[in-house]
Amino acid sequence: MTSTMPIRLLNRTGLGSLLGLAFQWSGVLCLSYHRIGNGDGSLFDRELWSASADAFDGQVRYLKSHVDIVAPDDLPDQPRSGRDRFLLLAFDDGYRDNYETAFPILRHHGVAATFFISTGYIDAPRLPWWDEIAWMVRSSKEPGLAAGTWLPEPIAFDDPDRDRAVDALLCTYKALPHASTAAYLESLAAATGSGRFASGPVDDHWMTWDMIRDMRRSGMVIGGHTVNHPVLAKQTPEEQWEEISGCAARIADELGEPMRYFSYPVGQEDSFNRHTRACLQRLGVRFAFSYYGGFRRFEEWDSLDVRRVSIERDLDLDGVSALLNLPRLFGAIR
Repeated sequence: MTSTMPIRLLNRTGLGSLLGLAFQWSGVLCLSYHRIGNGDGSLFDRELWSASADAFDGQVRYLKSHVDIVAPDDLPDQPRSGRDRFLLLAFDDGYRDNYETAFPILRHHGVAATFFISTGYIDAPRLPWWDEIAWMVRSSKEPGLAAGTWLPEPIAFDDPDRDRAVDALLCTYKALPHASTAAYLESLAAATGSGRFASGPVDDHWMTWDMIRDMRRSGMVIGGHTVNHPVLAKQTPEEQWEEISGCAARIADELGEPMRYFSYPVGQEDSFNRHTRACLQRLGVRFAFSYYGGFRRFEEWDSLDVRRVSIERDLDLDGVSALLNLPRLFGAIR
């Protein structure tokens, strides 16, 4: 999570606007969300709640009044020079609050966003690995986890929210070879004493295809985010192809259109590789989006690595203003 104090200082002193004028940028700035609402008290991954409904409404209103918000269809296929600036809004995963909360706000303001969906969770609703790890930790009666096969150091459960413990265990998962992730989840289930998540509000965790079609008819853009949301670079080339092509096939089946846009799960620079890119090129994907901050300048254009800034719940309108004026400041946001 980012500190907003320097951002407030820049904006309240007027320095942010002056710097923005002095260092005008051109390129593509993409703001990336996950969930809209209030995640306080949730047993799942609370870091995925990007903004409350009121905050998101305020952000969309502010952005629309200061810059043109476009869809990926409006981006140039080739790098451009000059002073062209493009702003996109995007959502990852396919959570149901995207339809129930974010979509009505976007429609009210006449703004299009891109929704990157993991089709396996739409087809067979279940808890994803990141939410299950958070659930295990927050449901556990243990004070922490001992060092062992998966953990080089013990992890204390920082009560009451246990946010740091959740983050540490998620980082461990993301660094594992894909073949080891199932065993890691089983180990955590035993060590926390929580077991595997077997029941609960899963059917209403995700959008349905009918909801996705409704959004598409209303001008929203639907992109791919794999079938099961693995860290692609940790998979074999064959596994990557299955995840990406399987996602594309389901989108084509349900929406009657090809998968033109894609976002990499986790989205860090080491989360995808040349094999991932080869899969996307083979499928004719036009643009693919990463998730390690900053913006993509035209002079360094890469259509399969359009950078995105993660929008987090501590970002206020001062922060939104700083994003528009000085997107370089947000190059390290995770």
